[in-house]
Amino acid sequence: MIIRNGWLSLPFCDEPVKSDVWIEEGRIAAIGQVPAVDDEILDADGCFILPGAVDAHVHFNEPGYTEREDFAHGSRAAVAGGVTTVIDMPCTSVPPVTTRANLQTKLAVIGGQSVCDFALFGGVSAQSFDPAFPDELIEMAPIVAGFKGYALSGMETFGRLDAFRLRELLSLSRSLNRPVLLHAEDADFVAAATPVFMAAGDSPRHYYLSRPETAEMLAVAAAVRLAGETGGNLHIVHIATGDALDLLAGTTVTGETCPHYLAFTTADFEARGAALKVAPTIKPAGNDTALWRALADGRLHFVTSDHAPCPEAGKRTGSIWSDYSGIAGTQTLLPYLFSEGYCRHRISWRRLAEITATAPARRYGLDYVKGTISPGKDADLVFIDPRASWHPGPEDMYSKGRNNPFLNRTWQGRIRRTMIRGRTVYTDTEGVTAAPGYGRFLKPRLEPCQESAR
Repeated sequence: MIIRNGWLSLPFCDEPVKSDVWIEEGRIAAIGQVPAVDDEILDADGCFILPGAVDAHVHFNEPGYTEREDFAHGSRAAVAGGVTTVIDMPCTSVPPVTTRANLQTKLAVIGGQSVCDFALFGGVSAQSFDPAFPDELIEMAPIVAGFKGYALSGMETFGRLDAFRLRELLSLSRSLNRPVLLHAEDADFVAAATPVFMAAGDSPRHYYLSRPETAEMLAVAAAVRLAGETGGNLHIVHIATGDALDLLAGTTVTGETCPHYLAFTTADFEARGAALKVAPTIKPAGNDTALWRALADGRLHFVTSDHAPCPEAGKRTGSIWSDYSGIAGTQTLLPYLFSEGYCRHRISWRRLAEITATAPARRYGLDYVKGTISPGKDADLVFIDPRASWHPGPEDMYSKGRNNPFLNRTWQGRIRRTMIRGRTVYTDTEGVTAAPGYGRFLKPRLEPCQESAR
């Protein structure tokens, strides 16, 4: 197949480049001077063509909590949003992916369900620390993209890591050649603050006050210090507090944020209620601006969705304290960043591809096939028409969860086509065209990847 008349996002190019792409056997064979071959011609009709997004933080909940989401629905939402690879979290599965046996159980269930390509994270919880702990991690390391832990956890099956256990895990990460991903909120602060603010009221503001910026700062500071002491390979997930970025400066620690922290403030949370309940919490105005600046200049390394939907009833329990924490987001990740990031001049053309595809693929060892439009890589391509606008509603969403706070907004740019390994899996006219099971399981490369996100 030859793709003509598209404007490509190529590595190290600051502006779109009009060029042809030749695809053979699912891989990019050549860019530019395409040989005269008798191949199918696909007219991109002036679309921007980006590398398929890598959403490196999703909760597809399978096996286990499939009333919230599953791989069949989540992966369809992904490709409709230009995401061609997801990395699924270990904590919202039953059983959690904390052993190789549990990992194999998960793979057996989801292998025939995904439309998009996928990798998995392993998990380390308080329950993991028994005599077999190091051996389990060693067995999982060649298969998983990293190991997820929580400084604060609300899951009984996935207890939080105290400072000692986090230090042990970071020490092991050096030999495992896998990053440690940390949900960074201080457990002591939140445990003490929560009953105080629960007694004070039942509003989004009270929920925010129970885990404000201080809770995030305390946890990030402690984790960064432990990473420095151990030489550990640390990544902070879903950073919501602008000042936390200063704690990463001058270290090898990397970080990500999410669109909801870029788009909304506590004023929106107070107005919209549980539709914006997430953890860490949405923060006051000023943090959003700081996060955008950090994305633009490289202090933040990439953006993920933290896709974690639930049925509508879970968001309407009658109390902000019991309402489900999490939102759908993988389908709106790339459209939001294109419209509100690139089109509004908050991030450059080059950074758009880096924060949605190149950096996460590199950080998690998937860059041997994913992350850039380059010869030899998988032909994972997203066609965006910059001339069109999009006004997504619930009827456009493929996720089981419709609690997406980005709906009913008008965005610039519309995804016309998503390709994975040279095959069209979504068009805006036909919808999702690939069947469950098309997606492949990806193992990361084996060499160290601590510095590779920079």
